[in-house]
Amino acid sequence: MARVGVEQSLSDIQEALQQRGYDIVQLKQEQDASGCDCCVISGQDQNMMGMQDAQTQGSVINAHGMSADEVCQQVDQRIQQ
Repeated sequence: MARVGVEQSLSDIQEALQQRGYDIVQLKQEQDASGCDCCVISGQDQNMMGMQDAQTQGSVINAHGMSADEVCQQVDQRIQQ
């Protein structure tokens, strides 16, 4: 199953994705995203310093304002592409 990196603060989304069978990696540091098929971030500190260094080749989903179910649907769509 696909590996999904999820920010620590998004525990409800972590649980929902685990229930769907995804392998979850907690994003504690930038390098944790490497090897993930997709990453889910809270959006609170997104590109805070204006740096554009990509740590993953997978999709990045900003979960700000989304429910856990909406995020899961986004992950499903991006992983299946």
